[in-house]
Amino acid sequence: MSIWKLLIEKVLLIGDKLIKNKMNWNHLDSEEQLEAIKAESQERPILIFKHSTSCPISTTSLSRMERSWKEDEAKNIKLYYLDLLRNKGLSNAVAEVFNVEHQSPQVLLIKNGESVYDESHFGISFKDIVTAV
Repeated sequence: MSIWKLLIEKVLLIGDKLIKNKMNWNHLDSEEQLEAIKAESQERPILIFKHSTSCPISTTSLSRMERSWKEDEAKNIKLYYLDLLRNKGLSNAVAEVFNVEHQSPQVLLIKNGESVYDESHFGISFKDIVTAV
């Protein structure tokens, strides 16, 4: 079997897991949603995952988090997924609104209108997110 065929099968497997994952993602695709996220974070924690679909590190970080996600431990966190390639300018708006340095991949935990936790690359961890809530 060629290396390319193995790579394609791996990508399809990852894509299948993303489709069938147990996380209930909401798409973040407009700056208007940022004000709504700030308001909603007064009532419940919000997690934003900034993902570059062309980056293998980003795909691995997302896959690791999805595999470790436990809904019963997630403390009512509402999830938002930001596709950086489709929404390039929005990532900068997220960084500005929540006063964080842009990274990719990156997670931000929003509570009471502010980012209380952010991490990037292989530092992204479900356990650390839950601890920060």
